[in-house]
Amino acid sequence: MFKHLRRDIQAVLDRDPAARSALEVVLCYPSFKAVRRHRRAHWLWTHDLKLLARIVSQRTRRITGIEIHPGATIGEGLFIDHGTGVVIGETAELGDNVTLYQGVTLGGTGKDVGKRHPTIGNNVVVGSGAKVLGPFKVGDHSKIGAGAIVLKEVPPHCTVVGNPGRVVRMNDERVDIDLDQVNLPDPVKERIMALTARVEELERCVNCERRQSDAACAERAVRQLKEELKNEDL
Repeated sequence: MFKHLRRDIQAVLDRDPAARSALEVVLCYPSFKAVRRHRRAHWLWTHDLKLLARIVSQRTRRITGIEIHPGATIGEGLFIDHGTGVVIGETAELGDNVTLYQGVTLGGTGKDVGKRHPTIGNNVVVGSGAKVLGPFKVGDHSKIGAGAIVLKEVPPHCTVVGNPGRVVRMNDERVDIDLDQVNLPDPVKERIMALTARVEELERCVNCERRQSDAACAERAVRQLKEELKNEDL
């Protein structure tokens, strides 16, 4: 339990610019408290003290607003920003340097038995309010956009947005942890903008043809008037 202590503190210092010292992290951060208490609960769970483990996890939920089932396996460097409303299921597995924002659920669909919850790879960022549901893997260095609903496997180095979640970027291979959950691609917006531009182009073409047609009609009217005036002179 204690071998992860320094890494757990450093994860907060590295990824939260508001964190000013290790002492502040230990005393004030619910993420740190939840992770440390989970490590104790997980030890109890794996040593067949399951009721005691559940008691520890439920007390942690009341204290921090973060619910991590004691059966879940988490790696080093987990950072849960703010943390309120985060839920991590019993069979979930998290790799190293994972970042979860508030309101994230790593849950099941209710139909699976055995392995019911997702496996999150290394250096994965899951945005605010995102739901990852089912016994599949989210590959290393991937990013789940805020509010996304992910129901199927995500390859490594991908960005997923939307409901249902869809991959909008692949093989964007960054070595460091990318915490930007705002500037993500929006394929729906891009498509709408492309269609809008096309409609505007078509309207310009129609207006141009209409003006040309109106000019031709005016020329015919002038010629007709000239012919009528000439006939009257005769």
